[in-house]
Parts: sequence; structure tokens; C-alpha cells
Amino acid sequence: MKIAIIGAGAMGSIYAALFADAGNEVWAIDHWQAHIDAMRATGLRVEGASGDRTVTLNATTDLSEAGACDLYIIATKAGGVGDAARQVAAQMKPESLILTIQNGLGAAERIAAHMPTENVLLGVAEGFGASMRGPGHAHHNAMKLIRIGEMQGGLTPRAEQIARTWRDAGFETQAFDDIEQLIWEKFVCNVTFSAPCTVFDCTIGELMADPARWHIAQNCAVEAYAVGKAKGVNFSYDDPLAYVTAFGARMPNARPSMLLDHHAKRASEVDAINGMVPVLGAALSIPTPSNETLTAAVRAREATF
Repeated sequence: MKIAIIGAGAMGSIYAALFADAGNEVWAIDHWQAHIDAMRATGLRVEGASGDRTVTLNATTDLSEAGACDLYIIATKAGGVGDAARQVAAQMKPESLILTIQNGLGAAERIAAHMPTENVLLGVAEGFGASMRGPGHAHHNAMKLIRIGEMQGGLTPRAEQIARTWRDAGFETQAFDDIEQLIWEKFVCNVTFSAPCTVFDCTIGELMADPARWHIAQNCAVEAYAVGKAKGVNFSYDDPLAYVTAFGARMPNARPSMLLDHHAKRASEVDAINGMVPVLGAALSIPTPSNETLTAAVRAREATF
């Protein structure tokens, strides 16, 4: 299969390396020129949870060099989804499939602004961690499950086909009939830990160990859950606090990507995570003061970068 990974950062690099190692024709697309140059010169090295390998693949800053692909995986941050979709729309075949995997909400809407969404599927990466060691070198910290589903719900042969392609490359992957539920369940966890850990500059475990900070984070979870319920999300649980507590307890030493962005002095995905809760809450007349306050604090800090 000919696969383009748009956004070859830490997670995108893991995707690209394993797909290439499995014999697919892979194109890694990214704006980081030094990373592209390193992959072209010596290949892409990935070490960690999925082993240690250096693979040969195609790498470029310009998606048009790849030509039409069978599968486009949009692995950019939320703010880059729209531009990626615009580029894909100019290159894709009628039968090309697009799979977008981001934190937070709104990816489907950003894609819909640039193309029809009949060929778009949504993905959720669960328990997946990665970091960049340098240009052309990624570290794979953890991998649990890649979840894939149709935007409108239901299990389809093409969703199952994409899931098999991921499994053949070494990923634990499953197609689901209600991907919206899974996106929201991860969203509630992201909301709980992203902005709070960023504002208080702490790990997940440190956040949970501080009663005052943890209370604020729990309020963020409750607000997001209330918005989701009002929108008709079919959550698999009734107690959001128990759910996020169990989630956080599994990774006490983790630092959310939003916090890592701030350590690197770069803008985060706050608008797609904590910042999305007040937007949706306002439309539903649901108060979301904790998410509003923390989002404002994150944005104020980013204004100084």
C-alpha cells in the first residue's frame, strides 16, 4: 500500500517507520527540514517499545512529490489538520482513504472545510507515547491500541481493511462502530490532565497528589463529560471521576504533550482540548468555568513565547 504520513513528528515517525518496515511504500511529510534531510540521508531510526530499527522511506516537505496515495494518515497537531486536508484534496484519487489521528475535538470539521468527508475515517491512539531524539531519530515510549472508525459510525469493510494494514505493521489495532464515543472518552482524559499539568507544570502523578490542583482538574473532567452527555455521546461509563482517576494512575510519570509544548516554547493544542469545552458548553448553555480559566492561563503563557 502507498501511504503518506502527514506530520512526521514523534508519533508520525513511529507510524512511518513501522509501515515502511512492513513493506509499504511510505512517504513521510513534515515541515522540519533537518528531519527530512536526515531521513533522506540515513533513513529513519526508531527505538523503544517497538524495537530498534532504521528504515528507508521517502521523505519530503512537499506532499505533491508523493503523488496520489492509497491512504493518507494526518498526524499533525490539531492546528495543522486543515492545511493537510487542503493538500490531500489536491492529490488524492477518488478511492483514496484519509485517516486523521489527533488529540482533542474538531479534526473532522477542519477536514470538511477542504473536501467532502465520504472517504475520511477517524482514529484514536490509546496509551501511545513517543518523542524525538533528534532529526531522523524517534523514541517509541509506549503503545497500547490504535482505534479506527467511520465518521458516521458503523463497521465497514474499509475500516476493517485499514485496521488490518495497521496490524500487519505491528500495531495493536481494532475497528469500532462508534468511534465518536472513543474520541470523547479520550477527550475527557485529555481535558483533565492537559491544561492542569501545563498550568501547574507537573506530571500527572504530581497533579493527582495535590488535593487543590486535583480538584481543579476533576472539575475540568466533569464539565467536559456534561457537555458530551448533552451532545448525546454514548459514554461507556457513568462516573467520569473514577474513569479519569484510573486513567491517570496508570501513567503517573507522564507529562502531557501540552506541557511538553510549553517546555519547548511552542504553541499547544489547547484550542482543541480544554479550549473546546467552553465553546461547546456555551452552545448548550452549560457553564464551564474551570476549563475557561485554565484555557485563558495557557493562552496567556503562549502569548509570551
